[in-house]
Amino acid sequence: MAREGFGDLIALIAVAQTGSFTRAAAQLGVTQPALSVSIRGLEERLGVRLLLRSTRSVTLTMAGQHLVDRLVPEFAQIDNELNSLNDLRDKPTGTLRITAIDYAIRSVLWPRLSPFLKQYPDITIELVSEYASVDIAARGYDAGVRFGMELAQDMISVRIGPDVKNTVVGSADYFAQHAVPETPDELSQHRCIRLRTSTYGGLYDWEFTDGQRTFDVRIDGPVICNNAYDIFEAAKEGFGLAYLPLDMVQPWLDSGELVSVLQTWCPVWPGFHLYYPNRRQHSRAMTLLVDALRYQEKQA
Repeated sequence: MAREGFGDLIALIAVAQTGSFTRAAAQLGVTQPALSVSIRGLEERLGVRLLLRSTRSVTLTMAGQHLVDRLVPEFAQIDNELNSLNDLRDKPTGTLRITAIDYAIRSVLWPRLSPFLKQYPDITIELVSEYASVDIAARGYDAGVRFGMELAQDMISVRIGPDVKNTVVGSADYFAQHAVPETPDELSQHRCIRLRTSTYGGLYDWEFTDGQRTFDVRIDGPVICNNAYDIFEAAKEGFGLAYLPLDMVQPWLDSGELVSVLQTWCPVWPGFHLYYPNRRQHSRAMTLLVDALRYQEKQA
């Protein structure tokens, strides 16, 4: 196929990915009739039907699916190579989108991103706070952050933070009215502030260890939040016990405003890792970001 036919291939991919001539035409900035002509011309040159059209939907034929499956990674590689031309500029540029939980953003990412952005003012960082495990490629993220090293296929992992110790805390006022729990089982007698996250199928059960096994404890209480910092505020105001990273609450433990309990039962989680697609070529901005976030033991 002549090079001028590449536009028709891009049109086919757009229709396949959107499932609609109307949406694909809008995405490509062309009219729907022009897009239809482009696809028909491609089919005629190849001598094979690529799309099945009906009044309600557009689907790929077997030949169309085979062609799209081969084309998408090749065009993605071409796009990646074009983006890498930024490396030839004096200043690295680009936008990098990262998904992470709020605690990771505040405790690990932002302290290093602040000087990074001052050093590279033409790079834009978009931080999206969410607790759900997401397909970063499908959602258009460049990278994600999570505990440990469990990876999806074709992902690279880079450690960016130290191990994290959790603890159960309550306000001094709360414990003036309630007994201190000695074991996780006694949490059933306490009001607890719960975390809602789709990653865990709803309400998160607190995790503990006895040194040989880990186990979950279902808790109950009057407040449900969808992020750690709202839980933190509710605990400080005496609404119940909270399950939070130790370093987040340490200043309030030192002041006596909060009290830590069940510490010997609380697990240590592997530190945060940055994970991102295993591509042959990454933009200069992404390479610089990984280097800036990479964890060094002396930082602990």
